[in-house]
Amino acid sequence: MLFSHHSHSGQFCKHAVGTLEEVVKAAIAKGFKIYGLTEHVPRYRTEDLYPEEQGLPLEHLSQTFDAFVAEAHRLKNLYAGQITLLVGLETEYITPADFAGLDRLLEKYGPLIEYIVGSVHHANDIPIDFDEPAFERALQSFSASISDDHTVLLERLYIAYFDAQFELMQRYKPEVIAHFDLCRLYYPSFKFEGFPEVWTRIVRNVDYAVEYGALFELNAAAFRKGWETAYPGSDIVRYIKQRSGHFTASDDSHGPLAVG
Repeated sequence: MLFSHHSHSGQFCKHAVGTLEEVVKAAIAKGFKIYGLTEHVPRYRTEDLYPEEQGLPLEHLSQTFDAFVAEAHRLKNLYAGQITLLVGLETEYITPADFAGLDRLLEKYGPLIEYIVGSVHHANDIPIDFDEPAFERALQSFSASISDDHTVLLERLYIAYFDAQFELMQRYKPEVIAHFDLCRLYYPSFKFEGFPEVWTRIVRNVDYAVEYGALFELNAAAFRKGWETAYPGSDIVRYIKQRSGHFTASDDSHGPLAVG
């Protein structure tokens, strides 16, 4: 049975393409039985807007998310005879303001938000997956002295990322853990197990997620970014399997052509 729990559309996400209905129709055409409609939650500071969002008032992001929830449930009802659509959201954690905003969203929508995709996309308030120059800025933000080498900076960034991920999991217990090792996007061959301070955090996070019953996303977006595997990498997949964790598939599509 085909299923995916993570998707976006250009209708509600500036770096995606197509309408949400086009995404749903593509999922039906490809034989999906269950398909998750998720969208990024709003961000709450102007400095957190992406280049394609520059100039937009912050309230526009909240209005866009409101429109997404309404349209997703319209499509859920419209296509109920052809596909089971699940309506969820994808988190952000840049500053504590994001947790406060998510609390308000969850209170506002209640059961209309059927599940949470837990994601972290920033380190030291800087995007780590927007492009490589942004990642390098994030990396350099962890420099304490000119003698810090590249590997030391990577280790610090990874520690911060997995600590933020753990905070997110503790607070919200997201049903789906998205792209677990997104922090490794530009260094897919980095061996976490060789760095105890990083690996112990990965073990902690996996153990916690397994304990409360989260699904670990096998995210196909990694292939579109040049990886040979989905997120997470094989080292983390092995450990999740050792802990008898459960996986779910996600295409993380950003438009109808990427469905599946």
